[in-house]
Amino acid sequence: MGMQLAVGAVVVLHLLFIATAVFGALLLVYCPRLLWVQLPVFVWGAAVNLLGWECPLTHWENVLRAHGGLAVYQGSFVGHYLLPAAAREAAGVHTGAAIGVFVLLMNGIGYALLLRKNRRRRPSS
Repeated sequence: MGMQLAVGAVVVLHLLFIATAVFGALLLVYCPRLLWVQLPVFVWGAAVNLLGWECPLTHWENVLRAHGGLAVYQGSFVGHYLLPAAAREAAGVHTGAAIGVFVLLMNGIGYALLLRKNRRRRPSS
């Protein structure tokens, strides 16, 4: 039971990490102080997907699963939990790149909105 709780905690942490990587820049428009949390999360999330690195959270989850006698899974967290089986098969190896591009796009939009908001605040000289 304790190991299942630990696995669940890593899954929740992973979901929060993904939400911050993908949508965190949009939140910066309302709370720019979160930049110091969001920016490294965004960069890491994009790099893991674009460069094909194994995410440490996925690794830790599978280690905990193995220690707890639970089934481990192959591939990415997103592929395992968030994509339907048909989408995983159709996307194949391009899933990580597509996710990385999506992370870049969402952050580009968020940072553009933040810059636009900051330009409006500055008084004209």
